[in-house]
Amino acid sequence: MKNKLVKKRSSKAGLPPGTLVHIGERHREASRVSITTYDESSFSEQASDDLAACIPLRDRPGVSWINVEGIHSIELLQKMGECYGLHPLVLEDILNTDQRPKREDYGAYLFIVLKMLSPKNGSEGVASEQVSLILGPNFVLSFQEGLAGDPFDPVRERLRGGRGKIRSLGADFLVYTLIDAIVDNYFVILENLADRIERLEEELVANPARETVGRLHALKREIIFLRKSIWPLREVISGLERRESTLVREETVVYLRDVYDHTIQIIDSVETFRDILSGLLDIYLSTISNRTNEVMKVLTIIATLFMPLTFIVGLYGMNFRYMPELEWRWGYPAVLLLMLVVVGGMLKFFRGKKWI
Repeated sequence: MKNKLVKKRSSKAGLPPGTLVHIGERHREASRVSITTYDESSFSEQASDDLAACIPLRDRPGVSWINVEGIHSIELLQKMGECYGLHPLVLEDILNTDQRPKREDYGAYLFIVLKMLSPKNGSEGVASEQVSLILGPNFVLSFQEGLAGDPFDPVRERLRGGRGKIRSLGADFLVYTLIDAIVDNYFVILENLADRIERLEEELVANPARETVGRLHALKREIIFLRKSIWPLREVISGLERRESTLVREETVVYLRDVYDHTIQIIDSVETFRDILSGLLDIYLSTISNRTNEVMKVLTIIATLFMPLTFIVGLYGMNFRYMPELEWRWGYPAVLLLMLVVVGGMLKFFRGKKWI
């Protein structure tokens, strides 16, 4: 299934702002909630469908990470909003999976939207999922559409093992880690695209076909989708790096700067791929044009060779009774010889002009 560049919003037409309507595809039959709490010396992890368990986590020391997979449950989102005091417009944006990557400051918390991309299993293409992050003083809420798998497993393993600085720093460092995991996964997409573009380029030069053009247009569509998903992320990370919110601490800025550099590198690669694909389309059109020109060249040479022969044959094919050479014994062989001489002379002339 192709990624839609624009998802349908007709169900929200005429509704007041803050009305909760799910826009997107439903990936899970039931939402799944995982709760992770940790500090430098302790760690706990549990899966819970009872959101009442998250209420005491607001004032708990340490960091709490609540991850929700499957956002089609409006009742679940409403309870989360009541628990953490989320603005109705934030809940509305979480349910709308066609959001542009962005960052919004609500004072008590930061709201971040970005796209999580992964290769499609068993086929060429990119699977896209919107991820919404809410950064509070001591908590992080993450909302996923519910596609199977995510790039957060290495983050979970680091939390369980207490490796690195993740358990000694705050919630802002956890948000950085989640964003970094998503951005690093973009490089997997780029490597896959680079291999596909290279194979397509070889095929276009060797033996272009209509199916090749179809794959070329499919790749261009993916590049457009990637550009739409990744380009705004630069502004999001740049705003976090500038510490426009007090929720982002000075210790995290250097790590955010590293993610920003990765984002710029990814954007440059996407722009390069877009230029390459435009060039590949030009190569295809040039190849087809050259092939057509070669065919026309052969047909033109054949037609040019037969023009004097047709004239000679037509001349002696006229039904006049008194014509010279009609009664000549060597007339027929002489005409054949004349035709061969004409063809040979024309071929020699063509070769002299390097037309053949």
